[in-house]
Amino acid sequence: MKIGIDARLYGTKHGGLGRYSENLIKQLEKIDYNNQYFIFLQKSNFDYYQPQNKNFKKVLADFSVYSFKEQLLFPFLLKKYKLDLVHFAHFNAPIFYAGKFIVTIHDLIISHYADSRATTLNPIIYKIKVWFYRLVIKIVTKKSAKIITVSEYTKKDIIKLLNINDSKIFVTYEGVDLPKESNIDCAKLKNDLMITKDFLLYVGSAYPHKNLEKLILAFEDVIVQKKNLQLVLVGKKNYFYNRLEKIIKDKKLSNDILLTDYLSDDELSCLYKTAKLYILPSLIEGFGLPPLEAQSYGLPVLSSSATCLPEILGDSALYFDPNNTTELTKLIINTINNQNIIADLKIKGFDNLGRYSWSKCALETIKQYQS
Repeated sequence: MKIGIDARLYGTKHGGLGRYSENLIKQLEKIDYNNQYFIFLQKSNFDYYQPQNKNFKKVLADFSVYSFKEQLLFPFLLKKYKLDLVHFAHFNAPIFYAGKFIVTIHDLIISHYADSRATTLNPIIYKIKVWFYRLVIKIVTKKSAKIITVSEYTKKDIIKLLNINDSKIFVTYEGVDLPKESNIDCAKLKNDLMITKDFLLYVGSAYPHKNLEKLILAFEDVIVQKKNLQLVLVGKKNYFYNRLEKIIKDKKLSNDILLTDYLSDDELSCLYKTAKLYILPSLIEGFGLPPLEAQSYGLPVLSSSATCLPEILGDSALYFDPNNTTELTKLIINTINNQNIIADLKIKGFDNLGRYSWSKCALETIKQYQS
C-alpha cells in the first residue's frame, strides 16, 4: 500500500500531538518494510525528521494547521501521490479530500470547553472558529474509514457527542518514552531556573481546562505548612502562562511558584529525576502522557480523578477532586510526609508503564491500515 501520514505537527515542540506523530512514525519505520509511506511535514519540522527506512519519504506540505490552505490546497497535494490510504494524526483533516483515510481523535476538549477563556481571539472570531471546528470534526469523523482514539473515555465521548457507531472506533493507547541519559548539568539548570528547594512538578500547557489556577491555590495553602517546597510549572510561555504569572505575582508567590518556559527533553529529564511529586490537576484529558513520563523516572503521581485519568493511571496514582483545593492541599502534605506512600507509588508507577509502548501502538495502527 501507499500510505500518507499527516505529520505537520511532528516533534516535541507540538506537545502531546507532536510526540504521538513522532513516535508512531519512528516505530512504523522499525517494523514495516512492506508498505510505502509518504510523511507530510511543514517547513518548521521538515529537517527535524530524517527517514531511517527506505520505504519512508518525506514531503513538504507547508500548510498551517487549522488554516484555509490546509482545507483547500492540501487535498491536491495528497491526490498527487495516488495514496491508498491517508492517516490524519489529528482531527484537522481537509474536508474536501476524496480519498480513503483514517483519523486519530485525541480528545474532544474544545467540545467541552468552548468558552472565551480558552482563547486570545476576539469573541466573535472565536465563535466562528468553534463553529468551524465542529463542522470539520463532524464531517471528518463521518467520512473517515476508521477512527483511532487513545482512551476508552474518548471513544465514549466520540460516540456520545458525534453520534458515531462504536464499531468504527478503535482504541490504541499511546506509548511512553523511556528515560535517556542526559549531558545536561542538572545542578546548573536548577540554579538557572531558581529552584532552590524540594519541588513539585507539572508539565504541559496552561489552557483553562488544565486547571492550574486551582493548583496554585492549593499550593498557596501547602507552603503555609511546608515552607521548604516550590512548585515548578513547565510549559512554553504564552498568553495563558502569562496570565498565571500575573496571578502568582499578585499573590507574592514568585519565589515559590516558578514558570520555566519551554524545556528540551534533556532539560526536562533533570526535573523529572529530582522532583518530589508530579501533579496533574486537569479537568479533562484525552490520554495524559506527562504523568506516565513522570512515572518512567520513578516520580510519584497525584492526579485529578476526572475523565480518562483513572483509566490510564489505574492504581498507580493517588487521586483528588480537581475542583476541591482543600482536598489537594491535604493530599500533597500527607504524601510528601509519608515515605512509605512515596515508595509504593514509585513501584506501582513502574508497573503501570508495562501497559504502554510505542511499538504496540504502531503494531495496532498497522492492523487498522491493513484492514
